[in-house]
Amino acid sequence: MSKLLLFSVMMLLLSACQPPSEAERLGWQTPYWYWHLQRQPLSKPLSLPVQEVQLSQISDTWGAARSAGRRHEGVDIFAKRGTPVLSTTRGVVREVGTNNLGGKVIWVTGPAFSSHYYAHLDDYAANIQAGDWVEAGTLLGYVGNTGNARGTPPHLHYGIYLKGQGAVNPYPYFKEEVR
Repeated sequence: MSKLLLFSVMMLLLSACQPPSEAERLGWQTPYWYWHLQRQPLSKPLSLPVQEVQLSQISDTWGAARSAGRRHEGVDIFAKRGTPVLSTTRGVVREVGTNNLGGKVIWVTGPAFSSHYYAHLDDYAANIQAGDWVEAGTLLGYVGNTGNARGTPPHLHYGIYLKGQGAVNPYPYFKEEVR
């Protein structure tokens, strides 16, 4: 009974928490904010992830053929090397690292436990780390061509992965929903 009471008091205190300030490390509040994000819907439209790029400049490259029989699971947004890459949504930075395909990458867990993938970065924003809280528009890094994009024009590969569905086409998420 005392554990249940302690848990209830703790949840009550956490529910009074205001969203963390941008790029704030969540620390002990991380589980609460993941729980909070899980309960929020992923709303359209999302903010565009490359500064000063308009939707009319982006092509829907979802499903295009790639090497080794793969299909493209995202949208490529071309811009000058070093152009700021911004978070499309509020969430928690889950990973800042590298992989073979994406080169320098950042993963953000957003509303509805959606995963937002930012790849081919030239560099990361100063001080961005796993566990940081971000809002839509928070600087994450800079457009580049790392990973398997070496030798191509600089661009951001942006992908969305939905819980229980896997990769989904991010392009429609940049547009207003038609009602």
